[in-house]
Amino acid sequence: MSSLGQVLDRAFGHPRGPLGRLGGVVMARGNAATEHHVVAVAKPTAEESVLVVGPGPGVGLAAAAEHARQVIGVDPSHEMLELCAERCSAAVEAGTVVLRHATAARTGADDESVDVVLGVNNLHLWEDRAAAFAELHRVLRPGGRMVLSAHEKWLPVDRHQLAKELEAAGFTDVQTWVWQPPSLLAGRAVQLRAWRAG
Repeated sequence: MSSLGQVLDRAFGHPRGPLGRLGGVVMARGNAATEHHVVAVAKPTAEESVLVVGPGPGVGLAAAAEHARQVIGVDPSHEMLELCAERCSAAVEAGTVVLRHATAARTGADDESVDVVLGVNNLHLWEDRAAAFAELHRVLRPGGRMVLSAHEKWLPVDRHQLAKELEAAGFTDVQTWVWQPPSLLAGRAVQLRAWRAG
């Protein structure tokens, strides 16, 4: 990996140290519209629990917490979890937001324990998508739904292949579309919505 690649990875790919915190500030601004859009598509209710995979600096986590009974954020980056804790401090203190050092493939959540799974702009970083999709299917309650969004240009496969992978993991009614965030600097996003059969 080049020196620039290492810097970008420390800031955005696998955020750590001061560069990771700086990357979190950039992510909070750049991803905010998509984070709010994904929460709006998922429509969590006051009776539901939400799992946010890779919440980064916590913008989507905070947005989901405005609607849901409880929100769990899982992230492999300690720096991002710290930023989430700062952004959602009152909700963390109240217990409505729970933060966990974990990954999409190993969330630490119980079987059938959440109603909604959300993720924005980290799917391309998952080391094993099949394991992650299987894990997210496992933690969803029957009838639960998942909404994911990812930068189209960074995905290793197209959105139709991702939909097939979700179906292979047991998800049903899989939908995929392309969405353009309102920022002129943000590239097109691939979005996926899928359910665990009730």
